[in-house]
Order: sequence, then structure tokens, then C-alpha cells
Amino acid sequence: MIDLDQLRRWPDVESADLPAVDAADRLLLDESAAARQGLGDGSLVVIGDAYGALALGAADAGATGIRVHQDPVTGERALAANAERFALADRVRSMPLEADLVRDARVVLLRLPRSLAALRDIAGLVAAHADPDVVVFAGGRIKHMALAMNDVLRERFTRLDVTHARQKARVLVARGPQHGADPVPARESHDGLVVCAFGGAFAGPRIDIGTRLLLAHLPERIPTGAPGDLVVDLACGTGVIATTVALRHPSVTVYASDASAAAVASARATAEANQVAGRVTVARDDALSALSDGTAGFIALNPPFHSGAAVTDALAPHLFADAARVLRPGGELWCVWNSPLRYRPALERLVGPTRQVARDAKFTVTVSTRR
Repeated sequence: MIDLDQLRRWPDVESADLPAVDAADRLLLDESAAARQGLGDGSLVVIGDAYGALALGAADAGATGIRVHQDPVTGERALAANAERFALADRVRSMPLEADLVRDARVVLLRLPRSLAALRDIAGLVAAHADPDVVVFAGGRIKHMALAMNDVLRERFTRLDVTHARQKARVLVARGPQHGADPVPARESHDGLVVCAFGGAFAGPRIDIGTRLLLAHLPERIPTGAPGDLVVDLACGTGVIATTVALRHPSVTVYASDASAAAVASARATAEANQVAGRVTVARDDALSALSDGTAGFIALNPPFHSGAAVTDALAPHLFADAARVLRPGGELWCVWNSPLRYRPALERLVGPTRQVARDAKFTVTVSTRR
């Protein structure tokens, strides 16, 4: 029997202040134990597992053919590493949030997402494609749960039960799928720019105020010094910056990257909706690990400051450092950040000389030149 406390996070700063297993994971495994007994191969689905505790706990108890979806690519990599470490890699399979993930599933273990829109996407997908007798165990820490989550699940299931709390965690148990629907991105138009967002994407189909400030001050001419220089939107979210750059500069091709599967799907939809999909490549990646050193002349970045439900300033330096690696000498990193976070010293240290371009009551825009 594996010790869940021995699970390891993916070794990156995004996971630095998150446990690899918590009380909600343990409660989900305990509450679902009876339902998982005797399940056939491929009948169990796990969604939102942080680093593999749910999938590997179930695998260790005998489940096979477990289909798993984790929004951040770092969680997916942690699951793969932990599964290999405990010789359970043949029992789990990572998949996108699509129909095949949940098709004919009998039991679904779900870590409740922060976003109600994300929960609505997941619940609709399960209700549309899982077995009619599917049982969904949806759990989380009580401080991150809201009564509105119950309402979302009741839209898609005829019965909802609530377990007793344990160690400040609780599980919602949903049965009787109804009114299933595949996820469809929300769409909003902002001064002619169409923004598309699936449920798990930050800010939804809106344009957050930090991004607005950065867009207002991006240079009129993208500073690429050589024909092969990449133009990059790092931590691209719904693809607003990548798509805007492509619209403003018809000769430019943009590479956009985000760790979130929901963000990547949203960014692709945004580029498609604005007829620039042929010039915007979107990749799911931890920072820019797929790009070679010194290949970019211009990077735009609005760094995230949430890791799960936690607010943290640990994410941005990891992105700054990888941006510096990918930039060629003389390349520029254009960044917007919450002014109280005071990122300028980190930008100076990790990238190069940094100057302020704009500042308002909440946000600062800077440009850093790679040494």
C-alpha cells in the first residue's frame, strides 16, 4: 500500500506552497471507497487531482484504466512522475477535458474547481457522456466551497447529497445525470476584439485591467532584431495579448504559452474567432520549456498570482527566469504586474535593465532588456 504522504509535487515554484495531498483528497478516497469496489477497467475518472493523490490512491486500491484530467500541465507531470515512482504508471492515463475522458464512466472523483464556470463545464460533460448510473464525488476544503456549487451540480444531476465534514473538508455526491452538454466557450466582444473563454480560464471572456494597461502601452513596432526572432505571449490566458499583437501586426506570427489546459483551449478559440489562428500558435507548457535559448526578440507577460486557491508572488520569478533564457541579448520582456508586488528588483536581477513604462492605482508596466 502506498503512503500518500510520499507523493511529490512537480519541482517548480508553482507548487511550492501546496501540499501533494490534503484532507479533501483523503475524504474523497474514503467516501468513494464502496462505490469503487469491483469497478471494471476504465470505469473510474479523476478530474482536478493536484499531484496524483486521488488517481494513485484509487490505483493502489485496485482500480485500473483510470482516466485523469488535470488543468495545469505541472499537475499532469507530477502525476506521471509519482505513478512511475510507485510502479502504477500502467493504471493511469492523462486525457483532455473532452467526451472520451468521461464516456461510460461509473465513478468520477472531482476536486472542486475555484470557478463555478469550470464546474459547470465539467458537470455538463459528465452528465452528457458518463454512464446513466454514474456517481460523482466532488470534494474540497470547506473554505473554498460555496453553496452555489450545489446549485451548479443540481442543474446537471437529479440527486445531490452532502457528506459530513472532516478536517475542514467536505464531499458532494451527485447522481442521476440530466441535461448534459459539452463545454462551449463564453464569448464577449471588446472594441472589436472577440474574447473566448472556457470555464477554467482566468477572467473569463473579460479583459482584466492589468492586461488592458499592458495593451495600451505595447510598442507600435514589435522589436524583433532578426527574421527568426519569436514573438511570445507568455502565460497567455485567453490569448488576448497574442491575438491583439497578431491583429496589430499582420506580418507577425505569435507563439503563446500557458500551463492551463482551459487557457490554451480558450486562447485557440480567441485566435480563431478573430481570424488570426494561422498566425498564433498556442502551446500548453510550464513557462517556455519547449523553446530554445535565445530564440525570442519580444515577450509579453501578465504573470499569474494565484496557485490553486492561494495568492502567491512565487510564480512570477519562475516566468521571468525562463523568459530571460528564451530572449536573445537585447530582446525585450514587456510585463504588467500588481504594483504592491514590487517585481522590478527581480526583473533587474533575472532579465536585465528595467524601466517603468506606465503605472496606475493598481498595476505597473515595465520593459526589461535582456543583458
